[in-house]
Amino acid sequence: MTTTMTTTRAGGRAWLGLSVLALATLLLAVDNTVLVLALPHLAADLNPSATELLWITDVYGFMIAGFMITMGSLGDRIGRRRLLLIGAAAFAAASVVAAYSTTTTMLIAARVLLGVAGAAMGPSALALVAGLFADARQRAMAIGVFTACFMGGAAAGPVIGGFLLENFWWGSVFLMGVPVMALVVVGGLALLPETAAEGAGRLDPASVAMSMAAILPVVYGLKELADDPRQVAAYAALVVGLAFCVAFVRRQRRLAEPLVDLRLFANRSFSAALLIMALAMVVQGGVYLFVSQHLQLVEGLSPLVAGLWMAVPALALVGGSLAAPVIAGAFRPGLVAGVGLIVSAAGFALVMAGDGLGMLVTGVTIAFLGMAPVGALGLDLIVGSAPPERSGSASALAECGGELGVALGIALLGSVGNAVYGGLVTSPRAGDSLSEALAAAAGLPPGPAAALVAEAQAAFGHSLLVVTAVSAVLVLGLAVTSMTLLRHLRPIGQEKR
Repeated sequence: MTTTMTTTRAGGRAWLGLSVLALATLLLAVDNTVLVLALPHLAADLNPSATELLWITDVYGFMIAGFMITMGSLGDRIGRRRLLLIGAAAFAAASVVAAYSTTTTMLIAARVLLGVAGAAMGPSALALVAGLFADARQRAMAIGVFTACFMGGAAAGPVIGGFLLENFWWGSVFLMGVPVMALVVVGGLALLPETAAEGAGRLDPASVAMSMAAILPVVYGLKELADDPRQVAAYAALVVGLAFCVAFVRRQRRLAEPLVDLRLFANRSFSAALLIMALAMVVQGGVYLFVSQHLQLVEGLSPLVAGLWMAVPALALVGGSLAAPVIAGAFRPGLVAGVGLIVSAAGFALVMAGDGLGMLVTGVTIAFLGMAPVGALGLDLIVGSAPPERSGSASALAECGGELGVALGIALLGSVGNAVYGGLVTSPRAGDSLSEALAAAAGLPPGPAAALVAEAQAAFGHSLLVVTAVSAVLVLGLAVTSMTLLRHLRPIGQEKR
């Protein structure tokens, strides 16, 4: 027998506070993808080297991943609202510097600051969402909105970037963050309560350094492996990162006030939700990589048009994130996530069985819709199962797990796809990827060029199908895992009498 839990329900002020946090999350997600279309414009102006261009693109994500754990724990100590507002102000200032950068070094430095500021805001925002809503159903719905804003922002980035670049200069993609962060600061001061753990000690500098020494090499190694699985330096970076990870865990066990409280992992719901969510992001990251490449390199779409097509699956993620908490109020969260993952596998099966752009986007849309409950319900379980004084750290672990999951998906599924491609092409000019083959074809006579392009695109099409098949198997495994490890959870807002 079940009964609805009686807790204080939040009023209009809390929902207005959620709008402030959702706005901050939306901008962080937009900023992560908006730069894609601006790269040719800023490259023509600043003339960066190939290495510098990579730093401009990647350093933002590196800094967010590297500082996420530290900032989550710092928010628990000094106050999540305080850290959020500091991060928002720093983000606005760094956006101005990035917009008016006159040298590549200046822009890279601004991107570093943007990443650190983003790391300060992300876990604080999620922890504040959990603190605003004591009622389980309201909290789940609020986190669903939070997740939807992140997914929607990532999809909107290229579209917004395309609009700004058609009407303004490349710095406008950064400058748009200034008024948004001004609203976050003003709204945060007026609507958000301050929360912090009482009696929390100071940050351990050695733990901070070790956490970054663990995360940054792993992220770097995964990104490099996605480009070229034969790079020895990438494997070395992974080994270094994993070694520091082991050292970091050992140190946390000895500290009275650890940077990450490892006791969080003793909670079954927390550990299972974190694992399932991270592995789901592996699939999302890898599939997104191959589908976006297919749209541009096979279908011949511009980055802006390809971004519009990819917005359709992203909107499915938004809708699924909003619907999942409602459905999980009537059915067990583990069952909702598991059934959603089965639907996701069906979407991938449609991609394998279909043909043409419409079927591809339809299948991926269904697949992403089915994965949406994992993100929305997973974040709710992770934050909701952590003690309030550790909500910042729990939020940081959730967001860091997502970042690492995407990077791992791009590396692993990218390697699978590249291996299939390499095994099918016969022309030495085809290189190790479709982009290399297209570049080689540009310097050939029309006949040999057409033959090379046809062979390379056919091989890439097979690699996409293999990646889709692997993804279908993975999500089916996650469906079983979800319905097994989370079967003890009651529907949201209900408990055993």
